[in-house]
Order: sequence, then structure tokens, then C-alpha cells
Amino acid sequence: MTRTTTRRAALAALGLGAALTVFAPFASAQTVADIKKKGEITIGMLVDFPPYGTTDAKNQPDGYDADVAKLLAKDWGVKANIVPVTGPNRIPFLLTNKVDVLVASLAITPERAKQVQFSQPYAAATIVLYGATKTPIKGAGDLKGLRVGVARASTQDVAVTKAAPEGTEIRRFDDDASAMQALISGQVDAIGCSVTVAAQIAKRVPAGTYENKFTLVQQSMGIAMRPGQEELTKAVNEFVAKNTANGELNKLYQKWLQADLPKMQ
Repeated sequence: MTRTTTRRAALAALGLGAALTVFAPFASAQTVADIKKKGEITIGMLVDFPPYGTTDAKNQPDGYDADVAKLLAKDWGVKANIVPVTGPNRIPFLLTNKVDVLVASLAITPERAKQVQFSQPYAAATIVLYGATKTPIKGAGDLKGLRVGVARASTQDVAVTKAAPEGTEIRRFDDDASAMQALISGQVDAIGCSVTVAAQIAKRVPAGTYENKFTLVQQSMGIAMRPGQEELTKAVNEFVAKNTANGELNKLYQKWLQADLPKMQ
């Protein structure tokens, strides 16, 4: 085996996420002054996670995250350039400088905190196991022998993988929309998803078809930046604190989720 082949094999073993983590410190630091000089901030956002991220009638990014992204740009006096990302590629997009920050429903976890720098929470999501009402599921132990769908590399993927006993068939899809369709079409018996995704499914099927089986986890979500961007992180935290205190984030949360912004640590 050649030295080049050995190196490629090593990188493959690490996986893309780990490899990007290794190279992340070489990404250039960015400040608010840099962003203002550029005149715009490029923000990565999911568009398949309603009501946090979706598209409007003109196929433009919309939802709670879109409104938060636009509010951030307005506060800094720059244009918001919103770039659609997916669950699996959102962190790679950030670490390879394709976006400046992520306002992409990214749950704050210890594993992700090794790759990115999080702001204080600006939103929260409750993740549940959602399945057919006729399927008896009272807890994680009942998943043995069942097919459970999740969006790949998502919080629900992590939560289901951790909770499911041996013998559970976990099927991973590219996004929540694909997992949702898999449940409706009978490809899986249940899915791990946010309560907002569950509500979307409930609107599309006869009443009583599906139900929340149990809560997997409640996660706070943060705006993500590349590691080492202390000045930028401070400015984003000031944005979150200011717009939490003045009620602007709560107004947006009520607009999209019909509930008050949860109290978050």
C-alpha cells in the first residue's frame, strides 16, 4: 500500500465530519466588521423542517429560522443571503466557509460542540417517537423488531440510535420530508421527529392515524459559527440576548409555533 493510499484510507476511516473538524482551525477568523464591510451575511438554513425552516409561495426560504436570520442581518445593517442546507451538510458547509453562520435548527450537543461554536439558545425543539396509533409503543424497549425512520445526522437520529434496543431497524433518510413520507407510505413503523413535524403529518392523514408515543429529548438550538470566532460569537450572543429581552424572538416564535419561546439555559 502506498503512502498516498494509506493517507486516503486514514481519512476515510475518520469520516467526513471528523476530517472537517481536523481542518476547521485553518478556516479564517471572521468578525462583524468583516461582515459589515462585505455588506451581507451568508446564513445556512434548513428548508425542510417546518415551521423552523420551509419555503414560501415563491420558493424562497421562510419560517422561524428565516425570520431570525433576517433579524440578525437587519440588526447588523447588512443583507441576508440565505443558503439552503440539509441536515448532513450543514456543518460541512460552515466549516468549509460556504456560509458565515448557521441558523439551521442545530441542536446544541457535546458532540457538535467539538466541531462548531454555538451561541446561546435562540429556540428549542421537542423530539418525539411518532407512529401509528394501532402500533403498541410505550417506551424505547418496544422498538425491538420495528422499523424506525430518522433524518440522517439529525438530533432525532442520535436520540433514536441511543434509545433503541438491539433488534431495532433504524432507517436513515436524507431529510425529515423523506422520513415523513416513509411513515405515511408504510416503509417504517414510526419515526423520530420534532413535534412540529408530527403536527404537519397529522394534518395530512385522517385524525387518529398517528400519535406521539414518547418524548426522546428536548433540545435547545443555537446559531453555529466556526471554532475560534470569539468576537463573532460574542456579537451573536448579544443579538440573542437583546432580542430575547425585547420580545422580538418571542414574537417570531409565536408567529410560527403558536407558543411562547421556551425558557432555555
